[in-house]
Amino acid sequence: MSREPTIPPRWYVISLRPSDEHEALRCIAAQYASALIELSPWSIRSENTAAARAALAAALQSTQVVVTSPNAVRALRDLCAADARAAAPTLPQPPQRAGQAWYAVGAGTAQALAEFGITDVRWPERMDSEGLLALPGLDRYAAGDSVGLLTAPGGRGAIAPTLAARGAQLRRADIYRREPAPLDRFMVARLIDARAPLLLALSSGEALQRVLERLPAEAAARLRQARVSAASARLAQLAREAGFATVGVAAGPGAEELLAPLAETTGT
Repeated sequence: MSREPTIPPRWYVISLRPSDEHEALRCIAAQYASALIELSPWSIRSENTAAARAALAAALQSTQVVVTSPNAVRALRDLCAADARAAAPTLPQPPQRAGQAWYAVGAGTAQALAEFGITDVRWPERMDSEGLLALPGLDRYAAGDSVGLLTAPGGRGAIAPTLAARGAQLRRADIYRREPAPLDRFMVARLIDARAPLLLALSSGEALQRVLERLPAEAAARLRQARVSAASARLAQLAREAGFATVGVAAGPGAEELLAPLAETTGT
């Protein structure tokens, strides 16, 4: 069955987000009579293992805790719930200790933490790795200062080495994982056949690399014709290096910010 829009869209928005995280982009695109092309290179799963719970327990003993995404918050909740049911729980309940500073990469992550009861959280105005690392309190460390990093393998690769270079004793907990997923063949066909202009909402360099590796040559060439709205200057540079000609930097990684070019071109 064809999944083509019944009314020709003004734009096609290309989302590289995980398989169950397209809704925000879809809703914003629809406001501008645009349709979504979902090219998910992976799905998200909590890493509910003894090793992950042990790493999390150590990270939560740190003087600072850095949370890299809403997915990390969901995994934190999952692991805390599983630990609470165990015969010998090891994770603190609640996970935030008195005097402990928590940092989130953006407002969405901070909101997810607040829903979990962790309300004293700092996040940057520029909601990406660079903005996070510029926050006061994460700039320098004395000997013995520890930072718990709640994250996944891959992803925001600048955070861990930068904090370590600044002198932090890093306690990394990879509490969720990205499971590779095949690209939807209907969406690949939609990309190849698209007659409307393309806008790539780019918030992950690793996702872009994975998608370009898996797309058929014709589809990859069509993707590189897209206008890129990148969540950061670093991602914009990655897009240029990957062969994209028209690249801009959005005000942030949120759906409204990434899709701001639609408002500019439609005049609404």
